[in-house]
Parts: sequence; structure tokens; C-alpha cells
Amino acid sequence: MKKVIISIIALFGFINAKSQENSVVPSPKKLSLDEINLVSSYYKQDGNNSAVTGGIGSEKLTDISNAIDVVLVNYDKKLRKNKYTLDVGIDHYTSASSDMIDLKANSSASHADTRIYPSLGWSRENETKGSTIMAGISFSAEYDYQSIGANIGIAQKTPNKMGEFTAKFQAFMDQVKLIAPVELRTAGGENSGTSGRNTYALSLAYSQIINQNFQLELMTDAVQQTGYLSLPFHRVYFTDGSVHQEALPDKRFKIPLGLRANYFFGDQIIVRAYYRYYTDDWGLRSSTVSLETPVKISPFVSLSPFYRYYSQTGAKYFSPYQQHTSFDDFYTSNYDLSKFNSSFYGAGIRINPKNGIFGVERLSMLELRYGHYTKSIGMKSDIISLNLRFK
Repeated sequence: MKKVIISIIALFGFINAKSQENSVVPSPKKLSLDEINLVSSYYKQDGNNSAVTGGIGSEKLTDISNAIDVVLVNYDKKLRKNKYTLDVGIDHYTSASSDMIDLKANSSASHADTRIYPSLGWSRENETKGSTIMAGISFSAEYDYQSIGANIGIAQKTPNKMGEFTAKFQAFMDQVKLIAPVELRTAGGENSGTSGRNTYALSLAYSQIINQNFQLELMTDAVQQTGYLSLPFHRVYFTDGSVHQEALPDKRFKIPLGLRANYFFGDQIIVRAYYRYYTDDWGLRSSTVSLETPVKISPFVSLSPFYRYYSQTGAKYFSPYQQHTSFDDFYTSNYDLSKFNSSFYGAGIRINPKNGIFGVERLSMLELRYGHYTKSIGMKSDIISLNLRFK
């Protein structure tokens, strides 16, 4: 269930976009605070294709998320810029579908959960050579899932500083608690141990400033997942009416390809366009197109309407309720792996007055965003987010 929340909120993640840094003459100095971002969001969804009950049933869910992002900066004796980031996030959600892991319970421990996800990052930029190295670690924990992650990367600007190549490698080591549907549990009860899954991702990107108005970025990833890739509490009903736990292969290889383009129409309007193609060895193919057009309506206020369209084919292991048979080696009725298309649209307003907000000089930016999401298979959701930035 958390996968749904994370994927939607990730689309809204550009509320965390960092402001451009002030031009400074670097000199060795002690660590100083660069900025703090406080982000809060409220998300709700509804639908009738819950994977917990075999592809039918309520998908009602609400999620409240709060995160703080702290950025510290200093220059060392070699005049290299060191940036340190600390992110801490807490989500709390309630879910009608997760509550149906036990079909007979009026309410169970699974109906609500809290997820905590801190991360640390570091980068060192040699502004003279145009090179950057970076590294980070992350952790995420909720009732039935834990993840530890690490990443390293490099970036190199072209000699004229108009282009930049970035390479990043990430690894995530996860543990899934094997909580089976109540009718499929053994004598051991709800907790039948844990199982691991590992994710390795190589990300490559090249950005280019074409001219003062036009910028392009090309992106690609190679993602390999291994281990327990099913979710143990997802039911699958066969044609004979029997119920089973979701069963998916223990390997999955993904390749997304993306193109981002920004065009500046003077100082008033920016057009941000994005396209992404995705393919994997489970037979899923998808395309994403998005457009955002920030418009400055005063020197300190801008509006940003946006729209995103997404379309995917179904994975070869998906079938709806009571459509799988005993001849299938792998099976799921999770509609996230079905054929569908979706739209995500909304707008944001950003306020960044010269002398601060509400008389607080260091409160440099306030941004409020709303988005509405709809799937062709009946699911819909809404999210509203607030971002406060202190400089």
C-alpha cells in the first residue's frame, strides 16, 4: 500500500526544488547553515481494486507526511565546496484495504502505520575544475518493512561549463515481514519471519545549456531487483474460488529513459516539459508526459499549473479477480501492474518576498500546491502540500 503513496507523492516531489544559490567569492570558512525546508502534505485516495482482497474492495487511504531538510555548506582549504544534507521524514497513514488482511476483524493493527525515513548526504564540488563527488545513506522503517540504502556518485561539467555529466549508483537492502492473509496463516500466527529484497540502480544523466533560454537533460537508469518481490498479504483468487498469496518472480530488471526540457520566455514564463519511457522484463511498458508552466504574476509571486499523463501496459503476471488458474507459475491481482492510464493535474503558488514572509526575514519562500490524480480503472486521489524555506 505504501508503494501507492510513495509513487504519488514522488510526482509532487518538485515542491522540494532548491532555490538557486547566491554567487559568492569562496574562501575557507566554518560550516554554515545554507537553508532549511519544512514540507507537510495531506494525501487521500479511494478506489475499488484493493490487492489485499484480490483486486476487489476498498482502496480508501489517507496519509499525513511531514519532512525537514537541512542543508549545511562550507569551503575547505582547497576552496572546494562541501555540502551536507540531513533529511528526516515521518508519514502516518490509515488504510481500509490493509485492515482487510484479517477479513473478520472490525479493526486491526494493519489499519494504520507510521513510516520514518531519515537520510544523510554529502557532496564536494571543485568549482574550478567543475567536478563533484557525492555520497549518502538512508533508512526507512514501518511496521512490516525496513530498508537501508546507500549511494555514491560523480558529476563533471564540460570545459565551458555549459554541460554536465552525472553518474550515480544506489543500493537498497530491504526486509519484508511475512504477514499472510488471516486464512492462509500457519500455526505460527501472523508473524512468519522476514524475507529480503535488494535493489541496485545505476543512474546516468547529461544536462546541457543550449542558450540563455533553453536547457535540456537526458536521463537513464538500469535497475536490478532480486529477492522477495511479492507482498505477502496480497490475495489472489483463482477461477475455482481458492485463495492464494501473491507470487511473483524473484528478479526484475527495469530501464527508464527520460528527457527534460526547460524554456524561459523572458523573466515571466518558464515551460518545463518532461518525457519518460519505461520497460522491464515483467512485460510492463509505460510512457509519461508532463508539463509545468510557472508564471510570475509579480516580482515575488508566481503560479505553476501542471499536468502529467501516464499510460502503461499490464505486466504478464497480472489478471483480475478469479481469472488466474493453477497452471500459472506467477500471479498477482495488484492493479498497479495492470493496464491503465492516469492523469495528475493541479497548480501551485509560490511567494518569496525580498524581505521575508510574515515579517520573518529568514523565511524566504512559501509554496502551496494542490494536485488531483485519476486512474482509468477508477482510483482517484488528492494531495495538498505546503513548503516553507528558511535561508
